[in-house]
Amino acid sequence: MADFDVGLVWFRRDLRAADNAALYHALTRCRRVLCAFVFDREILAPLAKNDRRVPFIHASVVELDRTLRAAGGALLVRHAMPFDAIPALARECGANAVFVNRDYEPSAKARDEAVAQRLAGAGIAFFEFKDQAIFDRDEVLTGSAKPYTVFTPYKRKWLETLTPDALQPYASEDNLHALGKPPAQADQGIPSLAALGFADAEGPAFPAGTVGAYALFDDFRDRMTDYDRTRDFPAVKGPSYMGVHLRHGTVSIRALARVAHDAQRHGDRGAQTWLSELIWRDFYFAVLHHFPRVGMPGDHRAFKPEYDRIIWETGEAADAHFAAWCAGQTGYPLVDAAMRQLNTSGYMHNRLRMVTASFLTKDLGIDWRRGEAYFEAQLNDFELSSNSGGWQWAASSGCDAQPYFRIFNPVTQSQKFDAAGKFIRHYVPELSGLSDRDIHAPWLAKPDALKAAKIALGADYPPPIVDHDAARKRTLLRYDVVRGPAKRAAPADEDDDDAIA
Repeated sequence: MADFDVGLVWFRRDLRAADNAALYHALTRCRRVLCAFVFDREILAPLAKNDRRVPFIHASVVELDRTLRAAGGALLVRHAMPFDAIPALARECGANAVFVNRDYEPSAKARDEAVAQRLAGAGIAFFEFKDQAIFDRDEVLTGSAKPYTVFTPYKRKWLETLTPDALQPYASEDNLHALGKPPAQADQGIPSLAALGFADAEGPAFPAGTVGAYALFDDFRDRMTDYDRTRDFPAVKGPSYMGVHLRHGTVSIRALARVAHDAQRHGDRGAQTWLSELIWRDFYFAVLHHFPRVGMPGDHRAFKPEYDRIIWETGEAADAHFAAWCAGQTGYPLVDAAMRQLNTSGYMHNRLRMVTASFLTKDLGIDWRRGEAYFEAQLNDFELSSNSGGWQWAASSGCDAQPYFRIFNPVTQSQKFDAAGKFIRHYVPELSGLSDRDIHAPWLAKPDALKAAKIALGADYPPPIVDHDAARKRTLLRYDVVRGPAKRAAPADEDDDDAIA
């Protein structure tokens, strides 16, 4: 016997019908299930009109609606404030309960609490389920029942906690027969991108929806065994490129983790490394849940409070340096290539996220929050918890971050991970005429080499906006406010990737 007559599933970051926890629970607990999605005005309002993520979400919503209609249902779509739209839809459709998958961001938690309270006032139940993570909240804790703040022991406990049940899919797709046809007046169709105030995506776009997710994942499965050897080289097709699909839930984390876990159990080192990356994602979700100060809108702080004492560079010179970093005009080719990749595609290779973040914070001395905000605006796969965690890792202010005296050298990173300059030549074509040796540091090339490559430094390509060695010394002094001069550590080998990668 059904618990509820009519249930409403509110899709958010779970844009798929398959292996969807909230959808499964609604389908198995309600006699009839309706589905909704809200293009949240509060989230969309500050975005640029050419934001690449909105077309991806829109296309994924269209695909989801098509899947639901084929099964006899529909997706009720609104462009509104969820606080108003969801209770109104629930009342209009006669829903007794609303089902959602849990979100971990502070603003999303506040939104869901407000919606739940408003529903409760109307006598409508509100249920939330774990779907974005394998383990969340208090499921992986230390022996003293405290949250982990260091990844390696977290990963060890995560693996010890893992059971086959944790990776089993929800049979939501097998129960779509419980979907109901919504009232005619409630089914208003899907607003166009133009009606939402957005344009089609410019530049290369990731394939959207569940179909797009599995096209990418099927390709990656053929390469996964090499992931540990290829993932650090930006000119090589090494990453999975699944970040944007995990961000918007067009694929289930359980499906990906299950494949990686099964392969690593059979000795696949590439799968083992990739599974570790998925565990990092759970780790950062847990950090954000237990320490929301690292992601509070407009007021997020260093995980290590003492790092908020650092005095970052400000003023016109810092603003000019920040603008050069954003535009990919720093004079350091690998940094510039990475920033141009981000600006033209909405994607950046993971190693280059570390290189560019280190350069902004420790070469330019600019507050990590400025870089974090820029990545938030540009990344297709922006994830608050991972973005905050990654930037604070680079700035040494986060949990389990690199030591403050570990500083990426952008030239040696370039020589090591793009030795032939293939990635640089693609995104910084003005340097393509330089040799494999000179392309990493054009300012050190001989005049004849620059002339042969038709490059005039300062005209065709900028000279370095800072000297790395001098900047490194300034960074060690800047961080004395954290450690104190008496505790200053001896400079470490900045190219020791076991320590910084």
